[in-house]
Amino acid sequence: MNENKNYTGFCIDLERREISPKTFTVKDGVIADIKDADPKDCDSFYLPGFIDAHVHIESSLLIPSEFARMAVNHGTVGTISDPHEIANVMGVFGVEYMLNNAQKVPFHFHFGAPSCVPATIFETAGDEISLTGVEYLLAREDIWYLAEVMNFPGVLNKDPDMLAKIEAAKKANKPIDGHAPGLRGKDAIAYANAGISTDHECFTLEEALDKINAGMKIQIREGSAAKNFDALHPLLATHPEKVMFCSDDKHPDSLLEGHINLLVKRALNLGYNLFDVLRASSWNIKTHYNLPVGMLRIGDSADFIRIDNTKDFNILETYIRGMCVSDKGKTKIHSFAESPENRFHSRNVDIDEFRIKKESDKIKVIEALEGQLITNKLILDVYADQEGNCLSNTQNDILKIAVINRYKESKPALGFIKNFGLKRGAIASSVAHDSHNIVVVGCTDEDMQEASNLIMRAKGGLCAVDAEKHHLLALPVAGLMSTSDGFEIAEAYTHLDHFVKDSLGSTLKSPFMTLSFMALLVIPSLKLSDKGIFDGESFKFTSIWNS
Repeated sequence: MNENKNYTGFCIDLERREISPKTFTVKDGVIADIKDADPKDCDSFYLPGFIDAHVHIESSLLIPSEFARMAVNHGTVGTISDPHEIANVMGVFGVEYMLNNAQKVPFHFHFGAPSCVPATIFETAGDEISLTGVEYLLAREDIWYLAEVMNFPGVLNKDPDMLAKIEAAKKANKPIDGHAPGLRGKDAIAYANAGISTDHECFTLEEALDKINAGMKIQIREGSAAKNFDALHPLLATHPEKVMFCSDDKHPDSLLEGHINLLVKRALNLGYNLFDVLRASSWNIKTHYNLPVGMLRIGDSADFIRIDNTKDFNILETYIRGMCVSDKGKTKIHSFAESPENRFHSRNVDIDEFRIKKESDKIKVIEALEGQLITNKLILDVYADQEGNCLSNTQNDILKIAVINRYKESKPALGFIKNFGLKRGAIASSVAHDSHNIVVVGCTDEDMQEASNLIMRAKGGLCAVDAEKHHLLALPVAGLMSTSDGFEIAEAYTHLDHFVKDSLGSTLKSPFMTLSFMALLVIPSLKLSDKGIFDGESFKFTSIWNS
């Protein structure tokens, strides 16, 4: 790319906070010159491309190259990507798999070094990343930060290993991301003082303000399951320099519909200042993580988007390093063949492994909450047959849930959950944060057995079954991602999602995304790991029985 190419339009300058008619010249993928232009020659607007401030690429069910092909259609040119999910399956090798694939496409992936693999000692993961592994990753130029420090109790209690990883990031002069749901007051101050600079887990505005006052920046999250925009958007008016937009977890169907651009539109529709909103989608992220993503200045990488106007905000074109990667909603990035890598011990799950014998009249039930990663703990009546076998109660929407170790043979952990709404059948997934064992929810033990064994035979994926049909979306990369065309995976996922809602009766907006977080022990209140029912508030195992 040696020849100059000129672009004329109204340029949105986020550094100077002004809009003016400009002609800018791109040469060799860089902004070479910017000159004033005649407004009569301007029929569209140019601005820096969007950056997702915190995302797990794996949650899109796509490898990085396919994620990029879809994201550029929405004006996204880069991400702050935490490869924590594949790291829990395959350790440092999994992180390197993501890095290698990401290099194949024109897109600004900025991966971090996972700080908590495994996330806790209360679950079985496929691998671990020790202090030595963290130091090795942080020494790489293509690792940009220490990824979310989920072990906030370890930080507050001065766990030597956790503090050593934080110190390694400081020595490497790389930012440290946070993850501290519900942390307030003195604890938030102590957490921030350890060197942790961001948080994406605020559920309330008051919690976010506590963390801002402690010196942290807040990533406003709107993913497929966790949605905090409605609670946190007032920060755009009061603390615009402290805010970044992120998705955290984005399933392929919702990625097909939009990305950070949807947050931009929502914020503008609420009347927030254009420059504050756009800075939250790019400038604030670039400056915090010291990224090489361009901001439409001379000498910058030519990473920009063209929109029709600042009201409708329709993405017309997306450019990365001077290359048009999306034109009128059509990606121009080609797919690349990629070999899958996995770690999976496949076996046949017996129906007896789902039996629960009644021991009390009351049980502790996980209450899943729409749009949240947190859960509630309910105490409800046991529903059992004459032989004392505890059963799912579809009339009251109390279903059996199991987590099955995918790395070695052991008995499933069992419990009960409310709010999935299934009237028949079962759903199962090997995408189950953080350790990605198999998680299954169902109406009968027979349904749960069939769903579990479908995942076992495929060595990873998502599935739904009933007495007559079964649907499987195989995920051969670590049991988390597919190597297939991203748009085809989005279509297959949409078909599966509709089956779960229309045929099985789920009332959740994103049943598989919600299912994937029911084993996430670092988010309270009640969760289930492959080792048993876990109380996230006391941070220890508990019994399902309430005697």
